[in-house]
Amino acid sequence: MDVLITGGAGFVGTRLARELLARGELAGRPIGRIVLADQAAPPADLAAAPRIEARVGPLLEQCNALRGDAFDAVFHLASAVSGECERDFDLGLRSNLDSTRALLEALRAAGNAPRFVFSSSIAVFGHDASHPMPARMDDDTQPVPQTSYGTHKLMCEYLIADYTRKGFVDGRSVRLNTVTVRPGRPNGAASSFFSGIVREPLAGVEAICPVSAEVRHALSSPRRTVEGLIAVAEADREQLGSRLALNLPALNVSVQQMLDALEAVAGRAVRERVRFQPDPEIVRIVDGWPRAVAASRASALGLKPEASFEHIVAAYIEDCAGDPAALRGLPA
Repeated sequence: MDVLITGGAGFVGTRLARELLARGELAGRPIGRIVLADQAAPPADLAAAPRIEARVGPLLEQCNALRGDAFDAVFHLASAVSGECERDFDLGLRSNLDSTRALLEALRAAGNAPRFVFSSSIAVFGHDASHPMPARMDDDTQPVPQTSYGTHKLMCEYLIADYTRKGFVDGRSVRLNTVTVRPGRPNGAASSFFSGIVREPLAGVEAICPVSAEVRHALSSPRRTVEGLIAVAEADREQLGSRLALNLPALNVSVQQMLDALEAVAGRAVRERVRFQPDPEIVRIVDGWPRAVAASRASALGLKPEASFEHIVAAYIEDCAGDPAALRGLPA
């Protein structure tokens, strides 16, 4: 089996690639090759793995070359993130909508209808005056995106559904929750602070929280996110039914609960490195996102959220065991 991961050098993409290498198979078939397509090169461990092939450059420019490859499975993770799309409308269209259509056309040209897993987002949900958000978004909630990013994701969901209807791909769209805790530096996502208010204090650095402690949001750990992507890729058409987009299970928590969990795991001094400073633009974007998510269809595939945010903090600390700088803020 040949697998393509766009955004394969990113945080979720690299974790997905490592998990697939460790498993050695997908949907009961051995994996012979994993192509990681991204604007950056993958980490050294992946670049050196015999079954990994790296292709570096903008996805929109890579799609012509991809026409010669008949992939069996594709995980389309590459995307411009929410804050970037709000700041640069044209960048968002190129990176999200244009690249997705070009990729689908490359797969159509190959002619073997691969399984196609698209990383959509709960940002497809939102509210306006005539469609106020319900307390909890489920798989049947009407999408009403309130950002360019959410709009792009919803447009791609419909495009993938039509390519599937025509038999060009075997598509399914996975609406990801905000993934936390992400290591490294903050990215351009409006949701970046959901990782930052944990990651930076653990590293001994002050973190700014741009929203109030009462803000609620749907989160998923990196581990559960990768599990969900693989499970949906392996699900057959009968399990998915006619609707190709589904939510992943979420841990629905408030910022206050996140900080309480951080204190419970890492101590009061770590928590006190978080300072509240409202950012009106971030507040506006986050106010248009779901406060809670339900995922009955994903649950039927055996998927579950983390038991608590304490589990997510502890897992991040465990993942960073080999990086002293990431945990230098912990008490000795």
